[in-house]
Amino acid sequence: MPEKKVIDARGSFCPGPLMELIGWIKLANIGDELEVLSTDKGSAADIPEWIRKVGHELIGVTEDAGVWHVTVKKTK
Repeated sequence: MPEKKVIDARGSFCPGPLMELIGWIKLANIGDELEVLSTDKGSAADIPEWIRKVGHELIGVTEDAGVWHVTVKKTK
């Protein structure tokens, strides 16, 4: 059964949140969802761009009270 992992990268600046996601996605199983929490607005653009390049699925990007929630599904 797919798992959901929350990666708390609040307070970290680019490329920190993306690097944390890359590290965790290597450990994840296909079908797992990873949600990155980031206070760096750049993550809202950088992470989806990386996801497109490597071929995973972007579930969504939302912002709530200055925290960006970027959710990704590992597809390969």
